[in-house]
Amino acid sequence: MSGPRIDRRRFLAGSVAGIVSIPGWTGAAAATAAPVRFDDLYEREAVLAEPLKALAGKPVEMIGYMAPPLKAESNFFVLTRTPMAVCPFCETEMQWPDDIVLVLTGDTINAVPYNRRIRVRGTLDLGFEKDPDTGFVSLVRIENAGFERL
Repeated sequence: MSGPRIDRRRFLAGSVAGIVSIPGWTGAAAATAAPVRFDDLYEREAVLAEPLKALAGKPVEMIGYMAPPLKAESNFFVLTRTPMAVCPFCETEMQWPDDIVLVLTGDTINAVPYNRRIRVRGTLDLGFEKDPDTGFVSLVRIENAGFERL
């Protein structure tokens, strides 16, 4: 007894469809997202790296951890290099991490456990910006983002 045959073309099409299924990202945009690592962000303290600047306005993807959200219903979160059990902005004793990225989504997020790696894809935005509602200051942002657990 044999089932339907899967040829190479169908296998590859199905594989690509599974890879690019992050909410908000489809087809070519997800497939062409440039990978960015936390080590790629800065040349030195608060000076953005030139290769990162070249990606401004383009689709990127990063892997990291979702810091505990500032508030329960948010359309943003902070991506960190290492897991953080507490909100990095809520504890006065805690040092502000220097390798964080603000992630802005179009929809309210469902928080992911702080120790679970995620992949984020969106459009890279750079430069000093202060959010008028939260007062949150950022230099690196991923906008129109979607994410998935790894």
